[in-house]
Amino acid sequence: MQAFNLLRNASLPGVALLVCMPLLIVVGAFFVGLFGAEQRETLAHLWQFVIGEYIHHTVILMVGVALLVSVIGVATAWLTTACTFAGVSWLRWALLLPLAMPAYITAYTYSGMLSFEGPVQSFLRAVTGWQFGDYYFPEIRSITGATLVMGFVLFPYVYLITRAAFIEQSRAAIEAARTLGLTPWQSFWRVALPMARPAIATGVTLALMETLADYGTVHFYGVTTFTTGIFRTWYGMGDPLGALQLASILLSAVVVLIVVERISRQKSKYHHAGRSQQKARPFKLTRGKAFAAFAVCFTPVLLGFILPALQLLLWSADQLHVWLEPAFIKLITNSVMLAVVASLVTVLVALWLCYGKRRTPTLLTRVSINFASLGYAIPGVVVAVGVIIPFAWLDHRIIDISRSLFGYNPGLVLSGTIVAILFAYLVRFLSVSIQTIDSGLAQIKTSMDESGRILGLNPRQILTRIHFPLLRTSILTATLLVFVDVLKELPATLILRPFNFNTLAVRAYELAGDERLAEAGPAALMIVLAGLIPVILLSRAMQERHNDKGAVVAPKVEEIYEPVKA
Repeated sequence: MQAFNLLRNASLPGVALLVCMPLLIVVGAFFVGLFGAEQRETLAHLWQFVIGEYIHHTVILMVGVALLVSVIGVATAWLTTACTFAGVSWLRWALLLPLAMPAYITAYTYSGMLSFEGPVQSFLRAVTGWQFGDYYFPEIRSITGATLVMGFVLFPYVYLITRAAFIEQSRAAIEAARTLGLTPWQSFWRVALPMARPAIATGVTLALMETLADYGTVHFYGVTTFTTGIFRTWYGMGDPLGALQLASILLSAVVVLIVVERISRQKSKYHHAGRSQQKARPFKLTRGKAFAAFAVCFTPVLLGFILPALQLLLWSADQLHVWLEPAFIKLITNSVMLAVVASLVTVLVALWLCYGKRRTPTLLTRVSINFASLGYAIPGVVVAVGVIIPFAWLDHRIIDISRSLFGYNPGLVLSGTIVAILFAYLVRFLSVSIQTIDSGLAQIKTSMDESGRILGLNPRQILTRIHFPLLRTSILTATLLVFVDVLKELPATLILRPFNFNTLAVRAYELAGDERLAEAGPAALMIVLAGLIPVILLSRAMQERHNDKGAVVAPKVEEIYEPVKA
């Protein structure tokens, strides 16, 4: 048993270091570019010709998305929390539905709807008799279109966290504002909004991290950002080092956003809530104000979920034969197989790390697991680039050793197989499982462990007989969240997938890239249906946080962040 404990204690930092390896390689590439002559020349070339354009487009995209998600998220959070009007009860959960719609799939649907041959312009020409060139119609495939699509898909980040902050705000503060004669608008602007400012900053930061990580939307709309630049440098120019250096710059931007989010979270005591507090009574809206509030809340749901979902259903209805084709069934099989294996591996590793931290809560263990949780905040394209380099190096060493010892070339056993993509999924989504399982373990009092020891149970028996039954919900939730995340992951799958191996996400991307949007409908619809799973889980989790007095205890940012991403 002592040997097992030593092995476990040594394995925790080792596993964390292995998971962090791709990120360390990406960071190392930047310093290599600074100190190596040839590498420094590559970095200088990138700065001279492409990085300026990438920065320009990325900044415009981030500013636009930040403004859009802030306005939509804060407005809907306040209206559904502080006001009551017809339809508000179902709008509270309906505003989470855009989370089920990946941004790149929403981009495909709006391109199909608003293109020249799409239903909107076709109807416009049929009604007016106009022909090509007789009228002006905004181009959806632009940086403005990408900004709007991402804004209407990502605003639930701000809505979810800000609404939790508004609910936390005590009745005393709002009632004091009313006593002083403030109108509902003045109460919001002068009392509620300043108290919720840290939550808003956190939600906007998470939305911007998703914006930086996006590849499918910006590539399909022809917007050059760091993610598209990494693909272009890797595949178009055949320059792995340049791709690594671009990835390191993108990684530094993500780190800045993480630091901003951490700083904003330090002020969370502005909206501290206790169980003794009562919720503020909502403002009752009638007639014109009620209709305006409903329109403000319903419009994001309409644009962010209902219209794209209807377009996918229409495309899929015209492609019913596709669902029974062997090729489509193969796509589903590949996707489900990857998602099942990745979710099981990820949950097992997370369980090992979290239980090890519970048994040995040393500083080294805690720091190691925190570093292992960074992958979720890193774009999939960065993780993929960080994985393929060391795996390719290991493959060449294996080939050299095999040739020298046995005269046999085994080929690519890591970088060209499912192993690489599963490892990338582990790096990318381990944090999902760690946060969920660690939250479940935190609910199990240490006194239960001590009771098990008094009864003569060893650590393995305590885990199997006490912890596992109590962790079933957390383990199932973590497994489902990773499963759905893997189904939707596009950049990492595109880079690391084996030859002639496709998934639903890759197939939808390929068909959309070939302008065969209707044929992409079934694959995209399957991904959206899977994305509804975490939305349902999140809605139920929020509902269960209501106590017997009706107050809501806001979840921690870490607990919110993981389900939201799915």
